[in-house]
Amino acid sequence: MMNVKGRYKMEESNSKIDRRTFLKRSAQATVAAGVIAATSNPIIAKGAANEDASGYIGSIIDLTKCDGCPNYDTPLCVTACNTKNSSRFPQPEGEIKDYWPRKKHEDWSKEQARTDRLTPYNWTFVEQVEVEHEGIIEKVSVPRRCMHCIDAPCQKLCPFGVIGKTEQGAVKIDEDFCMGGGKCHSVCPWDIPQRQAGVGLYMKLAPDLAGGGVMYKCDMCTDLLAKGESPACQTACPTGAVEFGPVDKMRKLAYEKASQINGYVYGDRENGGTLTFYVSKVPYDKINEAIVKSKEKDLDPRPSGRPEMKPDVENMLDTAHGFMLAALVAPIAGAATAGITAYKVLKGKKGGEEAVDEIQEG
Repeated sequence: MMNVKGRYKMEESNSKIDRRTFLKRSAQATVAAGVIAATSNPIIAKGAANEDASGYIGSIIDLTKCDGCPNYDTPLCVTACNTKNSSRFPQPEGEIKDYWPRKKHEDWSKEQARTDRLTPYNWTFVEQVEVEHEGIIEKVSVPRRCMHCIDAPCQKLCPFGVIGKTEQGAVKIDEDFCMGGGKCHSVCPWDIPQRQAGVGLYMKLAPDLAGGGVMYKCDMCTDLLAKGESPACQTACPTGAVEFGPVDKMRKLAYEKASQINGYVYGDRENGGTLTFYVSKVPYDKINEAIVKSKEKDLDPRPSGRPEMKPDVENMLDTAHGFMLAALVAPIAGAATAGITAYKVLKGKKGGEEAVDEIQEG
């Protein structure tokens, strides 16, 4: 994401910014960001090579330890995640309109208690499958949430430029300015981000004409990591199946654990590399086959919130199609990011909806 904070100075910090001023300054930001994006965007300049992940936080999810919390109605990591993030869950008001011009929308607001898949109200869940391996039927519990990719297609291909990386490497959606276009969902090989219609910035800008809502997913409890604390899922796990730490340490430990059980690691190579490393004694192609077979019974027409686990899944940014998309999106996303950043600076980093309220009053 483009940082253009230094290009703007607040001349009248205590006065309201009218619509004309906002558009004028956003246009200036657009020109500057478009030039910068076209010349310095890492995808355009040198292809979709992975960024340096040193200094990031990674995690291990040990499937030999996870048992899905059989003595509880809901796995404890899921409960902890929901409790920790409930204040951020979307709460649409009134009738939810379709995504113009399409005749549909995604609404989970009446199913906020669902924990059997990812939703805008449930950012982690535990997939449970049975897999035959070496003549034995293994019951495998697989906690699923955002993989936090090192070279994240969702970040690079978001047309609004509202997905960024935290200092810890977590891939984070700016919920205040997300327009719910859903590109992050379509380019993610695991379909992680989930959309809730009837909320977000587009409700203030053009509720009858455009927009889709807001996309939601795990952000690795970045607020806790910033304070040196553990994410909620790790703290709640009773078996020690979830562990966070420096990514290089987590990667090394994952392979050591896999070596000890003649097992397998998932997440190091998938999608060009992620900050999440699964350890399993069962091959992931077999786990994936079981997930796919189980999903065949799911008749819900909404996008699936049950990620598959295909080994060696390709990163779209490494394809010709992905490269072209990135080249097209970069100037637009850079401009959008610049406009948002400019407005945040001018308004003291107020939230998106509050900012639009003031624009509309101008």
